[in-house]
Amino acid sequence: MATHLPTTSVADIVRLGPVIPVLAFETAEQGEHVSRALYAGGVKVLEITLRTAAGLDAIQRASRIAPDIAVGVGTITKPEQCALAKQAGAQFGVSPGLTREMHDASIEAGLPLLPGVMTPSDIILAMELGYEIVKFFPAVPAGGIAMLNAFHGPFPTLKFCPTGGITPESATNFLALPNVVCVGGSWLTPKAALAAQDWAEVTRLARAASELSRPVR
Repeated sequence: MATHLPTTSVADIVRLGPVIPVLAFETAEQGEHVSRALYAGGVKVLEITLRTAAGLDAIQRASRIAPDIAVGVGTITKPEQCALAKQAGAQFGVSPGLTREMHDASIEAGLPLLPGVMTPSDIILAMELGYEIVKFFPAVPAGGIAMLNAFHGPFPTLKFCPTGGITPESATNFLALPNVVCVGGSWLTPKAALAAQDWAEVTRLARAASELSRPVR
């Protein structure tokens, strides 16, 4: 069994790669194949969501692939999911939004959290709770690059991982922003490739994503 990375915070995790794939699997077996294919392409951070029943089992399998892989749980919408994900082997959590109850549950579970924000009020709550890196979701529908530029004025120290509607073509423009540390995306696992079990295609897309440039900060 692989030993988990000694990551202690979301800041450690987002430095591992410019793109965090957002994943939803039909089965745990599919999840393991895809996770291995992504890792073979140089992607070392995975966000496996709880949008399907296979999520927790897929997290457990993916966390055993290699000692330098960081597997997170995505789509946390209930506080109790933090402990369940931690038990399954998740090293961090990602949520579409944030409540104080969810924050407390993540601390109790020992699960570093990347909370979702969309508005200035969301951001102020996150900063009050001590977050320095947040997920901007849904990024493109909520204003995309223009909104992130607008946030930089009143919140100059806050860093973002925009997710939602980002493409391989737009990812570089997001990564060039001074307040963006990485992006989340689902384009690394197209439905056609998964249906055909074309793991080589997943690895190809992962390699291209892992080579995207981002400013050194």
